Amino acid sequence: MTSNRFDLRGKVAIVTGGNGGIGLGLAHGLADAGADIAVIGRNEAKSSAAVADLKARGVKAISVTTDVTDKDAVAAMIERVVRDLGRVDILINNAGMSIRKPPHELELDEWNKVIDTNLTSAFVCSKLAYPALKASGNGKVINIGSMMSIFGASFATAYAASKGGIVQYTRACANAWAPDNIQVNAILPGWIDTDLTRGARKQVSGLHERVLARTPAGRWGDIDDFAGIAVFLASAASNFVTGTAIPVDGGFSVMA
Repeated sequence: MTSNRFDLRGKVAIVTGGNGGIGLGLAHGLADAGADIAVIGRNEAKSSAAVADLKARGVKAISVTTDVTDKDAVAAMIERVVRDLGRVDILINNAGMSIRKPPHELELDEWNKVIDTNLTSAFVCSKLAYPALKASGNGKVINIGSMMSIFGASFATAYAASKGGIVQYTRACANAWAPDNIQVNAILPGWIDTDLTRGARKQVSGLHERVLARTPAGRWGDIDDFAGIAVFLASAASNFVTGTAIPVDGGFSVMA
């Protein structure tokens, strides 16, 4: 039986980009701990499949098709979640994308698209969810960074900038919202087997081999490797943890 410290029954979580990849792994963890889930994404078919998956775990789940870079769309999404699920206790800012080019080849519109999707969306969603998170009495915000929050890569110019920004934005919110009993933390995924990294493996020669050689765990991560950290950071177990950036990377970031 789940300890009360990790029990999320009665809680409601918004997961942007929650219809696949790491976002779905995070949603799995929250649902298994009892939280109801709002899956936010742009692909309606994927979101419907994710909702069916989450409902099969015994919780309420809805999908809301939303452009998370659009302030009005996000405001409407939060209103819908509160109306349909009753409250917002947990916000996971996971929506993300990448355009793999070195800095001298990246166009301004490409830079803006990545920054808006990965970083500005976290600002918009957090700002607009803040009243509901404060009203919950113990709100939790989990921002998804990356190994590129720590390391540079020639092919991840805008992506790395956005994910470095996620860590600093997390720290700012953690300081600002501590008096409201809202904890704000970041997760830094390592190399995880998702559609995004499968694309990277096709574009970046030798990436698969280099990742395995650098990762002490000797494997790529799986989306359900994020279930436990999601529950910890969303639950009362982390009430005195805020402003952190926690790698979930099989040891990649500490490999000598």
